Amino acid sequence: MKVLLDEDLPHVLRHHLPGHEVETVSYAGWSGLKNGNLLRAAQESGFEVFVTADQSLPDEQNLKILKLGVVVLSTLEWRHLQQHLPDIRAAVDRAGIGTLEVVECGRFQR
Repeated sequence: MKVLLDEDLPHVLRHHLPGHEVETVSYAGWSGLKNGNLLRAAQESGFEVFVTADQSLPDEQNLKILKLGVVVLSTLEWRHLQQHLPDIRAAVDRAGIGTLEVVECGRFQR
């Protein structure tokens, strides 16, 4: 699957999603795009999964009409994320069109 990591996530996470083509928002040249525009750009570029730590995204966007899945992580901090890599990988693997997967990594703010 083609996976897009939000700009605030640690870029090292892309190395921990084997079997997927992973790119970061900044590498794609989309830094600073707001959620709606970013999600549209991701869809138009063929991304299938968007991974973010923006817990407000599901409340702000109608995810059911998206042509990609969204995985929301509960923290941006690598020291917490790396303890939950199997859960993150599984959520990315399960993500499908219009789905929302939430991975609690010990610091859920919602």
